[in-house]
Amino acid sequence: MQGRSGYMKQRTNLTTMHNLSHETDRETPQRQIPRTKAAQEGAADAEGTGCVAGVDIGGTNLRVALADMNGTILARWSSSTVGIRSPETVIRLICDGVRHTLRQIDAPSDMLRSIAAGVPGITDIENGVVIATSYLMGWQNIPLRARLEQELNVASAIDNDVNLAAIGESWAGVAKSTGDFVFLAIGTGIGAGIVLNGRPYRGSCWAAGEIGYMLLPGTREEPGKSGEPGALESVLGGEGIKAQWQKLWNADKTALPRELTATQIFDHAPGGDALARTILRQSANLLAYAIYNISGVLNCPLFVLGGGVGLHPSLCEATREILEQWDFRERPRVMLSALGEDAQVLGAIRTALDTAEAHIRTTSHRLRVNNQDRGQFL
Repeated sequence: MQGRSGYMKQRTNLTTMHNLSHETDRETPQRQIPRTKAAQEGAADAEGTGCVAGVDIGGTNLRVALADMNGTILARWSSSTVGIRSPETVIRLICDGVRHTLRQIDAPSDMLRSIAAGVPGITDIENGVVIATSYLMGWQNIPLRARLEQELNVASAIDNDVNLAAIGESWAGVAKSTGDFVFLAIGTGIGAGIVLNGRPYRGSCWAAGEIGYMLLPGTREEPGKSGEPGALESVLGGEGIKAQWQKLWNADKTALPRELTATQIFDHAPGGDALARTILRQSANLLAYAIYNISGVLNCPLFVLGGGVGLHPSLCEATREILEQWDFRERPRVMLSALGEDAQVLGAIRTALDTAEAHIRTTSHRLRVNNQDRGQFL
């Protein structure tokens, strides 16, 4: 998960360099998603055939999923993005992935109705422009939607990746019946997808949800400099938790190695390792502070935890225990994402289905108008 600013530390960093690798996943169980109105009406064509593509552009991997017009995933493809900065290279990877998934199901390219992509950065969805991503990716004012439409010749949409995760969770996860909630993505970095009155809230300049820059007890007292992680992200993001562990690590305090990831540290906390429990408690305290403050502003009844670190059950349980001790007018529920790492991809699929429906309606309207105009001259 990544943030939305070109000068801010992003939710996923490009930390190492290696060759591109491609993976296919034919054996992944199909996930049935609620049928959209467009699919119900068979709007794609007379029989409702066709498919859409959902894309998750991450700092370490790019994932593509192909789904039918019911939202059932038919094929998957992924590729490393480690060390890749060029938008054109990423666009080529997306196109490669879409074509590969179409080949997996023996479908011609004209079966593709639309595509939606989640981007780790500030994304203007109205104009289809990625305003800025991490300094590690270096994107600024990239017309990604237009480029995808040009390369694939289908209707396209783009959005911030965490916003898409929230859309996915609202559509097919634990937030299906909740109009107001916050999706908290905690991975290398931290970000929030905010849903109010059933609609994503993106802010006046598309940057809502940058909670990694919150100033909280236990974080530094001043905002970070350009190109640095935010105060909360620097201690609660995956790299921040790892740094805290290494700062406190001492062979006399723990039998565990110094080089552990955040999730590995959390794995050992329930088993009784004192230092791992300390790090878990510190992390849960910070997350509880963030949830408390966001709840006080937005009054959302549900917070959904996602991302590689946020999905750890020990972090969720420890955070709940802390929140239970605090006074709330209405204590929000804290739940793990039901979709896991698929939240972004499924949000992209849902967006692609909506995009296909809107495109079909627009095309049908134009055809009716043209037919009426021709009729006037007969």
